[in-house]
Amino acid sequence: MNAQPAASPAASAVPASNAGYALLILTLINLVNYLDRYIVAVALPDIQKEFGINDTQSGLLGTMFIVVFMLASPLGGFLGDRYPRRLLVVGGVVLWSLATGASGLATSFGALLLARAVIGIGEAGYGAVAPSIISDLYPRTQRTRMLAFFYIAIPVGAAAGYGLGGWLTQAYSWHVAFFAGGVPGLILGAMAFFMPEPQRGAMDGPDAQAKLPFMVGLKGLARNAAFWAVTAGYTLMTFSIGGLGFWMPTYLVRERGLAQDSSGFIFGAITAVAGLLGTVAGGWLGDKLDRKREGGGLWMSGIGLMLAAPCMYLAVSLKAVGPTFAAIALAQFLIFLNSGPINAAIVNCVPPAFRAFAMGLNVLCIHLLGDAISPTLIGTIADASSLHTAIAVNALPVLLGGFALLLGARLFREAVPSRVRAERRHPALAGTRRPGAPSPRPAARHPRAAGP
Repeated sequence: MNAQPAASPAASAVPASNAGYALLILTLINLVNYLDRYIVAVALPDIQKEFGINDTQSGLLGTMFIVVFMLASPLGGFLGDRYPRRLLVVGGVVLWSLATGASGLATSFGALLLARAVIGIGEAGYGAVAPSIISDLYPRTQRTRMLAFFYIAIPVGAAAGYGLGGWLTQAYSWHVAFFAGGVPGLILGAMAFFMPEPQRGAMDGPDAQAKLPFMVGLKGLARNAAFWAVTAGYTLMTFSIGGLGFWMPTYLVRERGLAQDSSGFIFGAITAVAGLLGTVAGGWLGDKLDRKREGGGLWMSGIGLMLAAPCMYLAVSLKAVGPTFAAIALAQFLIFLNSGPINAAIVNCVPPAFRAFAMGLNVLCIHLLGDAISPTLIGTIADASSLHTAIAVNALPVLLGGFALLLGARLFREAVPSRVRAERRHPALAGTRRPGAPSPRPAARHPRAAGP
C-alpha cells in the first residue's frame, strides 16, 4: 500500500457537485452523534441515584459504549471500502437513534448498559466512512477546512448534549432527555438517502488507487510510520478529553457546588464556543500551514496540545470559579485546533481505497487505549482519592500527545519528495517538466510509509 500525502498534479481542484449538501447532512449527523453521547454525562448524578451505582460503575456507561464502538469501527471501515457508504451512514444513524430513545426506557443498570452498546454499533457504521466520503468530495487543498467544518459538530453536539440533557433532566427526568435525543437522528437518516455517493479517489487524480486487496493494504498500513505517529498522538489526546468530558459536569456539581442544570449549561456553553472557535481556526490555519510545508497542520496540532496540558491542570487547581472556567475554555480551544488537521492527515496518508478502513482502525486504537478506559480509570482514582486528583492527572496524556504529533509532522514531511513539496507550494511547477522527462510517481506516493 502506498500513502498519499500530496495529491497528484492532475487531481481535481473543484469540489464535486452536491458536495455541500452531503457535507451539511454529514455534519448535522455528527452533531447528533455527540449530542447523544453526552446526554449521559450530564444526567449521570440522577442515574446514580436511581440505580444506586458508584463512580466506577458509572464510568462503565462510557466505557461500554466506547468498547463496542471501537471494536465495530474496523468492520464499518472494511464495508465502507467495498459497499455504498451512503447506505452505511443511513443504517448507522437510524440504529443509534433508536437505541438512544430506548435508553430512556431502561429500568435497570444492565438495560442501560445494553442500550449504550447498541449505540456504539450504530455509530461505528457511520464514523469510519464519513471522513472518506468528504475526502472524495473535496480536493486535497480544501480537505482540512472541510473536515474542520465536519468536526465543528463535536463541540456543538457535546454542548447540546450537556445543555439539553441538563435542562430536560432537571425539568423532567433523565428518561425524557434520552427520548428527545433520539428524534433528530431519525430525521437526518432519511435525508442521508439523498446524499451523493462519490467515486473513491475522485479528488486524488487519475492514478489514485480506487481498489486495493485487503491484505496488501493492511501490510502497507502496518509500515505507514506517519499514520501510526498521528494515531499515537490522537490516542493520548482522546484518553484525556474523553475522561474529562465524561466527568467534568459531575466534578462541577460535587467539588464546586454548582447546580446540576447550571453545570451542564455552563460547561456546554464553554465547550460550544471554545470548540467552535478552535475547530474553525484549526481548519483555516491547518490548510495555510500545509501549503507552506508538508505536515504544517500536524505541527500546529502538536504545539496546541502541549499548550493545552498546563491549562487543563490549572482548571482544577484554581480556587475561584471564574479563572477555572477561563482555563477550561483556553484548554478546549487549543485541543479543538486539532480536529481538522489530525483527521486530514489520516485520510491523506493512505490510498483512497483504504481510507475507510484506516479511519476505522484509527478509531479502534484511539478508543481502545483512550476513552474506552479513561472514564473508568478516572472513576477508580476518584473512589480511591478524589475526583479533583483524578482530573488533574488527566493533563499528562495531552502533553505526551503533543510530542507524538510533532513526531508525526516530521515523518509526514520527510516522506514527501522535495519535488512534490515544491509543486504543492507552487502548482505552476507541475507543468514545467522537460519533454521526455520521467513522469512523477503516481499520486505522489509515500516512500517512507509505503508498503509493497
